Amino acid sequence: MGSLNFTNETALKDREDNCNFGDADVVTKNFNQKEEKVTSTGGWKYTCILLANQGLATLAFFGVGVNLVLFLTRVLNQENATAANNVSKWTGTVYLFSLVGAFLSDSYWGRYLTCAIFQIILVVGLVLLSLTSWLFLIKPNGCGDGKMDCMPTSPIGIAIFYLSIYLVALGYGGHQPTLATFGADQFDEANPKQKKSKAAFFAYFYFALNVGSLFSNTILVYYEDNGMWTLGFLVSLGSAIVGLLSFFIGTPKYRYVQPSGNPLPRVAQVFVAATKKWDIVPANPNDLYELEGPESAIKGSRKILHSSEFEFLDKAATVTQNDVYGPKNPWRLCTVTQVEEAKCVMKMLPIWLCTIIYSVVFTQMASLFVEQGDVMKTKLGEFHLPAASMSAFDICSVLICTGLYSQILVPFVGKLSGNPKGLTGLQRMGVGLIIGMLAMLAAGATEIQRLKYVIPGEKSSSLSIFWQIPQYVLVGASEVFMYVGQLEFFNEQAPDGIKSFGSSLCMASISLGNYVSSMLVNMVMRITAKGNNPGWIPNNLNTGHMDRFYFLIAVLTAFDFVIYLFLAKWYKGINLEDSEAEIQKEGPGNELLNKV
Repeated sequence: MGSLNFTNETALKDREDNCNFGDADVVTKNFNQKEEKVTSTGGWKYTCILLANQGLATLAFFGVGVNLVLFLTRVLNQENATAANNVSKWTGTVYLFSLVGAFLSDSYWGRYLTCAIFQIILVVGLVLLSLTSWLFLIKPNGCGDGKMDCMPTSPIGIAIFYLSIYLVALGYGGHQPTLATFGADQFDEANPKQKKSKAAFFAYFYFALNVGSLFSNTILVYYEDNGMWTLGFLVSLGSAIVGLLSFFIGTPKYRYVQPSGNPLPRVAQVFVAATKKWDIVPANPNDLYELEGPESAIKGSRKILHSSEFEFLDKAATVTQNDVYGPKNPWRLCTVTQVEEAKCVMKMLPIWLCTIIYSVVFTQMASLFVEQGDVMKTKLGEFHLPAASMSAFDICSVLICTGLYSQILVPFVGKLSGNPKGLTGLQRMGVGLIIGMLAMLAAGATEIQRLKYVIPGEKSSSLSIFWQIPQYVLVGASEVFMYVGQLEFFNEQAPDGIKSFGSSLCMASISLGNYVSSMLVNMVMRITAKGNNPGWIPNNLNTGHMDRFYFLIAVLTAFDFVIYLFLAKWYKGINLEDSEAEIQKEGPGNELLNKV
């Protein structure tokens, strides 16, 4: 059946009053009234509370995660490759849970409620972890310091331990991307000044994340490395509780955005409707179906203008005779905004897939970098420097590079390119890939040098652990470009109805990066550990070739960068309608919180 070229004002006008495409019940109001209502809420004052909350929650999380690989080897007596894989799987699960938080935030609970619930889960997980380490795992007291072995643990102790750390994973994973979006919500895009502040928010968000982890990666890691694991977990618990309480302080004055309903049926409707109309020619863009006036088919969202990519999906918004004279069915006819939402997801996914290899680079800091540093010279006189504390150089690199980027690089590049942001999100991610590849080359070079100074008969090397500084600094510099660029890009390019989903893509990239890293370790060990050959990453690293593993990741990153260049050139950004849809605010005492 062919398409009919007529506008909504003719055959479909009489039916729009009865049209219900999921959530097409947005209450629109006068813009001036809306602006008057929101000026007393949100803004930097309350965003700073959220930034402090992010720092405290991150301190709590990294108090567990930064030294986890040594906890597994020293307390649970796991081998290096096994411990590295378990950390990769756990870290991957942390960020995989970000998709759960994003879905609940965008669809049902809203950002505020989602942040509150997942922070409570984080606190519960830390309570359980602290009790488990004290009652079951750290026996005798002070064991797990690299000198004193811990007693074999009971199955129930190990089971509760894994339950607790995965509750921590669920709490932090669901909280972080939602908090990023909630912080961005505190700025009104209709206000030019606040729109500029919103663009700067993500850099400050990542800055707060690293400030929070700095304490964990220095002070806490020192006590944990010396066998005071329970104390470290208790400090993490205290930080999480303070963070939760600080979050509640701003409740009356936060700026709230109402959830837009489950996006999965909306996206599915587009593909089903396009499939049902597979034999028609898509209508002219001006003749595609859309609701009249400021009203959008997606509750609380601005309309999205038509784009030329994936034109076969335009069939879903092409009006046919069955749509005019048959029963109204959203699984046969969708609005342009619905179609463009599905297109946005399809356009973002290839870019997102290219960021996964970078996350393989990033995850080495929590696993192989720590194991590498643990067999280097860590003594400074009588002081023992914990291997995991070297990540402080990564954090300092992030903090310094963030300042250099915003104060020097942005103004300089902005003058050359005419872009006030300096580099676009896509350009920042590309630079991050290059620097990440250099970090792996530096790590491989350090490992080659470490093997030259192996102490005969021992598992350690006389090479100073400070040789690791370049690889940590380069990873930190790459984060400023890659992860801040991701947060900015995916939040900016995600439609209003799936903003938290956009932020969660950054975390999901880290998740899959950890799983890919674990898969690479397993593959490499299966291939290289044959016969009498111990493989590249054996229990005794002095008999292996971890440098080759680092160089393998560098090669994969270079290949990934080439693919990324083609995809970035192909990508066309989202085009939102100028008039902003009404943002429906929800006070803490009404229906949003009543859903708990």
